[in-house]
Amino acid sequence: MNRRVASSLIVAGLMCIAGYAALFIAPDERTMHDAQRIFYFHVSSWVAMFVAFFVSVFGCFAYLTTRSQRYDWIGVAGAEVGLVCCTIGLITGPLWGKPAWGIWWTWDPRLTTTFVLWLLYLAYLLLRSMVEETEKRARISAVFGIFAFLDVPLVYVSNRFGRTQHPAPVFFGGPNAGVDPTMGKVLLLCLAAVVGVMTVLLLDRYRLERLRYEVGLLTSVIESRDLDKQSRTARERV
Repeated sequence: MNRRVASSLIVAGLMCIAGYAALFIAPDERTMHDAQRIFYFHVSSWVAMFVAFFVSVFGCFAYLTTRSQRYDWIGVAGAEVGLVCCTIGLITGPLWGKPAWGIWWTWDPRLTTTFVLWLLYLAYLLLRSMVEETEKRARISAVFGIFAFLDVPLVYVSNRFGRTQHPAPVFFGGPNAGVDPTMGKVLLLCLAAVVGVMTVLLLDRYRLERLRYEVGLLTSVIESRDLDKQSRTARERV
């Protein structure tokens, strides 16, 4: 079996198990009840987003250092997949926030910095679509990708310094932080599943960008040959 197909099937199976665990194995939360179950995939989408954006900024730094095109492919793959994960987080958040807080959205530091992050990486992708020359696009994208990443640590610490609508950090937030052991195990399972999906998508997006580059090179060669042929034909007629 093809390795890519096998890995996709494994991740799909893991997602099914994680979904079942989040809905039927995780214990009921005493205040939010079933609405809290979206927590397992809401938090997982944020973790996957952070990982993807770290991959993207690594590609940006590496491209500016080496000028190797494969790092540009890594940068755009991480940015695009990270933007998808960020979008999922921004969608699942209000779905959980409405029954928990009574409102769909509020401009607290966590939500505001995350929305700005979403806009920054959307601008990153739009910027790439506006520049046709390959090396120039990669260079400008790398610089802007590093700038956009500056908001990532702000998102992470936004509910640690000051009061926000979001609660204090559930993990690594202090002596009273943490969850029920069964909830923690289900969350780890969901994290593995969502990060697995993110990894599969990131690798596929990297391959797509590589193929686009190779097709562009092939097209340039064909066009160059056609121009040479036309010029030879014109000289022969003269």
